[in-house]
Amino acid sequence: MTAYIALAVVVVIVIWAIALYNRLRTHKNQVENAFAQIDVQLKRRHDLIPNLVEVARGYMQHEAQTLEAVIRARGEAVSAADKARQSPGKAQVMGALMAAEQVLGGQMGRLMALAEAYPTLKADARMQQLSEEITSTENRIGFARQSYNDEVLDFNNQAGQFPDLIVARLVGFVHLDMLASTQSEQERAVPQVRF
Repeated sequence: MTAYIALAVVVVIVIWAIALYNRLRTHKNQVENAFAQIDVQLKRRHDLIPNLVEVARGYMQHEAQTLEAVIRARGEAVSAADKARQSPGKAQVMGALMAAEQVLGGQMGRLMALAEAYPTLKADARMQQLSEEITSTENRIGFARQSYNDEVLDFNNQAGQFPDLIVARLVGFVHLDMLASTQSEQERAVPQVRF
């Protein structure tokens, strides 16, 4: 009789552990899906940048250094995104991605600021269209990043609560870091209006 009770307890514990694992795996899959949405938007932005640079190159012959810096930053961001795609959620990889995206954002900001000094470039329909697409993509990246961070929060909450914590540690589910904004403090600062 006690053997049956012991066996029943073991079966209940195994079923309980499987249910916890499945719940954690579901959350982990949601995190990976949320990162995939960011990745789609990053790829879209990375694909738009060479076109923007080519349009600008025709008007900005004296700004070759800036254009090359944008292309170089894009290459580093693409490389970081490729690595992040392999290991979404790993702190070091995601940190490198955010750093590369921040450098790219800074270089794009410099390019757009320089473009303001070229009225014919500013008026170019292709430049306007590409600028609007990049702005739209930046907004999509922001929304996707928020969704990713929400999924990471749910996963971390689940994996950090007892008794899920036990199963999470046993199977190697580790705390995931959230993505910070790729915008610099200056870009996020609220503009001040003075009369």
